[in-house]
Amino acid sequence: MGSRMSMNKPYRAPAELPAELPLFPLTGAILLPGGQLPLNIFEPRYLAMFDDAMKGERLIGMIQPSDDRDGAPGETPPLRAIGAAGRITQLSETGDGRYFVVLSGVARFRLVEELPVEAPYRRARVDFSDFSDDFAPEETISSDRRDVLNVVAFDLSKALKLEIARKDIEAMPDFDMISVFSMIGPFSPSEKQALLEASGLAGRADLLLALAELALSRATHSDRPLQ
Repeated sequence: MGSRMSMNKPYRAPAELPAELPLFPLTGAILLPGGQLPLNIFEPRYLAMFDDAMKGERLIGMIQPSDDRDGAPGETPPLRAIGAAGRITQLSETGDGRYFVVLSGVARFRLVEELPVEAPYRRARVDFSDFSDDFAPEETISSDRRDVLNVVAFDLSKALKLEIARKDIEAMPDFDMISVFSMIGPFSPSEKQALLEASGLAGRADLLLALAELALSRATHSDRPLQ
């Protein structure tokens, strides 16, 4: 899901993060600062990337392709301008050649330039300086806005057939709840990118509310379930 957790190595400012990151392009997946993204890793290039990351800073750059196409090995589809760095906080071997991984979101970055390919996976120079607020984020939104979000989030969880109790949604801190539903919501890649790029917690909350209401409206007028 997307609640924040403490990490063995906290990061307090953009300067504490490396200027280069391995990239994991994945359409329809965003990682928000403080959020948690579970991943099932099975492609050899990404197994190698996570092996290498575990030997160093344990940081991975999650980013969406700009043409919504992840690309086969050897292909390099163009990427969106902004992604987010996540630290590997869980990694377990499944016994059949896969890894189950959890990335904990640290901060967003701007893609500066890709580096020459020297490994099976892509790497890039990145810049965190535009996102210093990610290291000391706003924690709350107005109570009125939160009350509306609670209702919409619960309706969204039911439409997604997720077993999340209303009281559990209401008990989540504002920051965590907004991250959870931004990351798991049935939104298009472009909508998810907009949530990632939103400025401030209140801005992301307003966008989440608008997109969730649109998704619920579409589901109401269609026989197809939300996915």
